Amino acid sequence: MIETSGWEPGAVEDFAEQGLRRSIADADSPAWHVRAAAGRRLAAAPRIESVAGVLHRLLLDAEDTGVTSDTAAALLARRDLAGLRAVLAARAVASGEGTADQLAAELDCDPRWATGEDGAELIAQLRTLTSDTDPDVRNEALLRLSHLR
Repeated sequence: MIETSGWEPGAVEDFAEQGLRRSIADADSPAWHVRAAAGRRLAAAPRIESVAGVLHRLLLDAEDTGVTSDTAAALLARRDLAGLRAVLAARAVASGEGTADQLAAELDCDPRWATGEDGAELIAQLRTLTSDTDPDVRNEALLRLSHLR
């Protein structure tokens, strides 16, 4: 029998909240691998909108493109508009050549391009983002689509 007398229904949310707080703190670590792990964990959060600023900073990590790569790959692995939007927003404003190239490479190497059906899903998402409220996201989505023609 499992002991449940000390369990409270909100405990799961509290645990998730603690993990989220730890990941946000880890995003400021001096160690690139800790920042990269934080990016992967934050990208897997159910609602990335609440940590969008931290993810954006990790995508544009000035110290190591490994952080950029891991965070972008994890966001794209979500296969949703929020993840793709976050990567496009970062790519649009990336000033460092290495970071910009790394973000472009992650977008270009998204595994969804490997099959026709998944590629169509990605194209549909890019088309949706051409109407985004953020002009940088709109322009980056249009640029990505123009490369397909």
